Amino acid sequence: MKKLLIASTSTVHGKAYLEYMLPELSEHFKGINEILFIPYARPSGITYDEYTEKAKIGFGKINIRIKGIHEFKNNFEAVNNAKGIFVGGGNTFLLVKQLYEHKLISVIKNVVENGVPYFGTSAGSNITGLTMQNTNDMPIVYPPSFNTFGFINFNINPHYLDPDTNSTHMGETRETRINEYHTLNTTPVLGLREGSWLQVNGSKVVLKGKLHARLFEQNKPAKELPPETDLSYLK
Repeated sequence: MKKLLIASTSTVHGKAYLEYMLPELSEHFKGINEILFIPYARPSGITYDEYTEKAKIGFGKINIRIKGIHEFKNNFEAVNNAKGIFVGGGNTFLLVKQLYEHKLISVIKNVVENGVPYFGTSAGSNITGLTMQNTNDMPIVYPPSFNTFGFINFNINPHYLDPDTNSTHMGETRETRINEYHTLNTTPVLGLREGSWLQVNGSKVVLKGKLHARLFEQNKPAKELPPETDLSYLK
Protein backbone atom coordinates (compact mmCIF):
# COMPACT_ATOMS: atom_id res chain seq x y z
CA MET A 1 0.00 0.00 0.00
CA LYS A 2 1.31 3.43 -0.96
CA LYS A 3 2.48 5.59 1.93
CA LEU A 4 3.53 9.15 1.09
CA LEU A 5 4.02 12.56 2.65
CA ILE A 6 3.89 15.27 -0.01
CA ALA A 7 5.00 18.61 1.46
CA SER A 8 4.96 22.04 -0.13
CA THR A 9 8.32 22.94 1.37
CA SER A 10 11.20 21.65 3.47
CA THR A 11 11.54 24.80 5.55
CA VAL A 12 9.01 27.21 7.02
CA HIS A 13 9.80 30.66 8.36
CA GLY A 14 11.48 30.65 11.75
CA LYS A 15 12.30 26.95 11.79
CA ALA A 16 15.27 24.84 10.75
CA TYR A 17 15.35 22.49 7.75
CA LEU A 18 12.52 19.91 8.05
CA GLU A 19 11.88 20.92 11.66
CA TYR A 20 8.14 21.53 11.25
CA MET A 21 7.71 18.06 9.73
CA LEU A 22 9.77 16.03 12.20
CA PRO A 23 6.84 14.62 14.23
CA GLU A 24 5.15 13.50 11.00
CA LEU A 25 8.38 12.10 9.59
CA SER A 26 9.07 10.16 12.77
CA GLU A 27 5.71 8.42 12.43
CA HIS A 28 5.92 8.08 8.63
CA PHE A 29 9.28 6.29 8.81
CA LYS A 30 8.56 4.48 12.08
CA GLY A 31 10.83 1.47 12.56
CA ILE A 32 13.15 2.57 9.72
CA ASN A 33 16.68 3.63 10.64
CA GLU A 34 18.02 4.57 7.19
CA ILE A 35 16.40 6.10 4.12
CA LEU A 36 17.58 6.83 0.59
CA PHE A 37 17.94 10.49 -0.34
CA ILE A 38 17.68 11.63 -3.95
CA PRO A 39 19.42 15.03 -4.32
CA TYR A 40 19.03 15.40 -8.10
CA ALA A 41 17.05 18.65 -7.83
CA ARG A 42 19.90 20.17 -5.83
CA PRO A 43 19.50 23.90 -5.16
CA SER A 44 21.86 26.15 -7.05
CA GLY A 45 25.44 26.28 -5.85
CA ILE A 46 25.62 23.12 -3.76
CA THR A 47 26.91 19.63 -4.50
CA TYR A 48 25.10 16.33 -4.01
CA ASP A 49 27.30 15.71 -0.96
CA GLU A 50 26.47 19.09 0.57
CA TYR A 51 22.76 18.61 -0.05
CA THR A 52 22.87 15.12 1.44
CA GLU A 53 24.66 16.45 4.51
CA LYS A 54 21.85 18.95 5.01
CA ALA A 55 19.32 16.12 4.88
CA LYS A 56 21.42 14.10 7.32
CA ILE A 57 21.31 16.92 9.85
CA GLY A 58 17.53 17.23 9.53
CA PHE A 59 16.78 13.53 9.85
CA GLY A 60 19.47 13.04 12.49
CA LYS A 61 17.15 14.79 14.93
CA ILE A 62 14.81 11.80 14.75
CA ASN A 63 17.65 9.24 14.65
CA ILE A 64 17.27 8.30 11.00
CA ARG A 65 20.35 7.93 8.82
CA ILE A 66 20.46 9.32 5.30
CA LYS A 67 22.43 7.97 2.37
CA GLY A 68 22.47 9.75 -0.99
CA ILE A 69 21.75 7.74 -4.11
CA HIS A 70 24.95 9.12 -5.67
CA GLU A 71 26.93 7.27 -2.97
CA PHE A 72 25.88 3.88 -4.37
CA LYS A 73 27.58 2.05 -7.22
CA ASN A 74 24.24 0.73 -8.51
CA ASN A 75 21.23 3.07 -8.51
CA PHE A 76 18.74 0.28 -9.14
CA GLU A 77 19.97 -1.72 -6.16
CA ALA A 78 19.89 1.41 -4.01
CA VAL A 79 16.21 1.97 -4.81
CA ASN A 80 15.16 -1.67 -4.66
CA ASN A 81 16.82 -2.11 -1.26
CA ALA A 82 15.59 1.19 0.19
CA LYS A 83 13.45 1.10 3.32
CA GLY A 84 12.30 4.66 2.71
CA ILE A 85 12.84 7.38 0.09
CA PHE A 86 13.20 11.16 0.40
CA VAL A 87 13.30 13.38 -2.69
CA GLY A 88 14.32 16.94 -1.86
CA GLY A 89 13.53 20.26 -3.47
CA GLY A 90 15.36 22.38 -5.98
CA ASN A 91 14.70 22.60 -9.71
CA THR A 92 12.00 20.24 -10.97
CA PHE A 93 13.25 20.25 -14.57
CA LEU A 94 16.68 19.16 -13.38
CA LEU A 95 15.22 16.53 -11.08
CA VAL A 96 13.01 14.96 -13.75
CA LYS A 97 15.79 14.99 -16.35
CA GLN A 98 18.11 13.17 -13.95
CA LEU A 99 15.46 10.61 -13.00
CA TYR A 100 14.87 9.80 -16.66
CA GLU A 101 18.57 9.71 -17.51
CA HIS A 102 19.22 7.28 -14.65
CA LYS A 103 16.13 5.25 -15.69
CA LEU A 104 14.66 5.54 -12.21
CA ILE A 105 11.08 6.65 -12.84
CA SER A 106 9.61 3.15 -13.11
CA VAL A 107 11.95 1.70 -10.46
CA ILE A 108 10.99 4.24 -7.80
CA LYS A 109 7.32 4.06 -8.77
CA ASN A 110 7.35 0.30 -8.36
CA VAL A 111 8.85 0.24 -4.86
CA VAL A 112 6.62 3.06 -3.59
CA GLU A 113 3.50 1.43 -5.05
CA ASN A 114 4.56 -1.67 -3.12
CA GLY A 115 4.79 0.09 0.24
CA VAL A 116 8.19 1.80 0.61
CA PRO A 117 7.42 5.12 2.39
CA TYR A 118 8.09 8.20 0.25
CA PHE A 119 8.62 11.77 1.40
CA GLY A 120 8.87 14.66 -1.03
CA THR A 121 9.34 18.39 -0.61
CA SER A 122 8.90 21.08 -3.27
CA ALA A 123 10.27 19.53 -6.50
CA GLY A 124 10.11 16.13 -4.80
CA SER A 125 6.40 16.76 -4.23
CA ASN A 126 5.79 18.19 -7.69
CA ILE A 127 6.76 14.85 -9.23
CA THR A 128 4.23 12.83 -7.23
CA GLY A 129 1.46 14.12 -9.50
CA LEU A 130 0.62 13.02 -13.02
CA THR A 131 3.00 15.55 -14.58
CA MET A 132 5.49 18.24 -13.54
CA GLN A 133 3.68 20.89 -15.59
CA ASN A 134 2.65 22.97 -12.58
CA THR A 135 6.14 23.57 -11.25
CA ASN A 136 7.19 27.15 -10.53
CA ASP A 137 10.75 26.50 -11.71
CA MET A 138 12.63 27.79 -14.72
CA PRO A 139 13.34 25.25 -17.50
CA ILE A 140 17.12 25.28 -17.07
CA VAL A 141 17.36 21.82 -18.70
CA TYR A 142 15.09 19.82 -21.01
CA PRO A 143 13.67 16.57 -19.59
CA PRO A 144 12.57 13.93 -22.10
CA SER A 145 9.03 14.01 -20.70
CA PHE A 146 6.88 16.02 -18.30
CA ASN A 147 5.22 12.81 -17.08
CA THR A 148 6.11 11.93 -13.49
CA PHE A 149 5.19 9.29 -10.91
CA GLY A 150 1.41 9.63 -10.83
CA PHE A 151 1.12 8.54 -7.22
CA ILE A 152 -1.88 10.88 -6.97
CA ASN A 153 -4.49 11.61 -9.65
CA PHE A 154 -3.81 15.35 -9.87
CA ASN A 155 -0.93 17.80 -10.03
CA ILE A 156 0.76 19.78 -7.28
CA ASN A 157 1.70 23.45 -7.33
CA PRO A 158 4.09 23.72 -4.36
CA HIS A 159 4.78 27.03 -2.60
CA TYR A 160 1.37 28.32 -3.69
CA LEU A 161 1.18 32.09 -3.23
CA ASP A 162 -1.94 34.22 -2.95
CA PRO A 163 -2.03 37.61 -4.68
CA ASP A 164 -0.67 40.42 -2.51
CA THR A 165 -3.48 42.98 -2.35
CA ASN A 166 -1.00 45.66 -1.28
CA SER A 167 1.39 45.07 -4.17
CA THR A 168 1.63 47.30 -7.23
CA HIS A 169 2.79 44.36 -9.35
CA MET A 170 0.49 44.04 -12.36
CA GLY A 171 1.85 40.77 -13.78
CA GLU A 172 0.53 37.24 -13.60
CA THR A 173 -0.49 35.67 -10.33
CA ARG A 174 -0.04 32.00 -9.55
CA GLU A 175 -3.77 31.54 -10.03
CA THR A 176 -3.59 33.14 -13.50
CA ARG A 177 -0.90 30.70 -14.57
CA ILE A 178 -2.80 27.67 -13.33
CA ASN A 179 -5.92 28.88 -15.15
CA GLU A 180 -3.82 29.20 -18.31
CA TYR A 181 -2.76 25.58 -17.83
CA HIS A 182 -6.42 24.61 -17.71
CA THR A 183 -7.18 26.17 -21.08
CA LEU A 184 -5.40 23.14 -22.60
CA ASN A 185 -5.31 20.53 -19.81
CA THR A 186 -7.95 18.82 -17.68
CA THR A 187 -5.81 17.55 -14.78
CA PRO A 188 -6.83 19.15 -11.44
CA VAL A 189 -4.14 21.20 -9.70
CA LEU A 190 -3.77 21.62 -5.95
CA GLY A 191 -2.02 24.78 -4.74
CA LEU A 192 -0.19 23.76 -1.55
CA ARG A 193 0.67 26.64 0.73
CA GLU A 194 3.86 26.66 2.81
CA GLY A 195 3.57 24.41 5.83
CA SER A 196 0.89 22.19 4.27
CA TRP A 197 1.27 18.62 3.09
CA LEU A 198 -0.69 15.65 1.79
CA GLN A 199 -0.79 12.33 3.58
CA VAL A 200 -1.33 9.38 1.24
CA ASN A 201 -2.25 5.92 2.49
CA GLY A 202 -3.18 3.60 -0.34
CA SER A 203 -5.86 5.37 -2.37
CA LYS A 204 -6.68 7.84 0.40
CA VAL A 205 -5.26 11.37 0.06
CA VAL A 206 -5.82 13.86 2.91
CA LEU A 207 -4.73 17.50 3.29
CA LYS A 208 -2.71 18.09 6.46
CA GLY A 209 -1.29 21.11 8.26
CA LYS A 210 -2.93 24.29 9.55
CA LEU A 211 -3.65 26.05 6.24
CA HIS A 212 -6.21 25.69 3.49
CA ALA A 213 -5.14 24.54 0.05
CA ARG A 214 -6.54 25.92 -3.22
CA LEU A 215 -8.00 23.50 -5.73
CA PHE A 216 -8.20 24.33 -9.42
CA GLU A 217 -10.28 22.31 -11.87
CA GLN A 218 -10.96 23.03 -15.51
CA ASN A 219 -14.09 25.15 -16.10
CA LYS A 220 -14.82 25.42 -12.37
CA PRO A 221 -14.22 28.23 -9.84
CA ALA A 222 -11.19 27.68 -7.62
CA LYS A 223 -12.06 26.25 -4.19
CA GLU A 224 -10.50 26.71 -0.76
CA LEU A 225 -10.12 23.36 0.98
CA PRO A 226 -9.67 23.19 4.77
CA PRO A 227 -7.23 20.88 6.55
CA GLU A 228 -8.37 17.25 6.77
CA THR A 229 -10.11 17.46 3.39
CA ASP A 230 -10.15 14.06 1.68
CA LEU A 231 -8.95 14.49 -1.91
CA SER A 232 -9.25 10.85 -2.89
CA TYR A 233 -12.17 11.63 -5.19
CA LEU A 234 -10.07 13.66 -7.64
CA LYS A 235 -9.59 12.05 -11.05
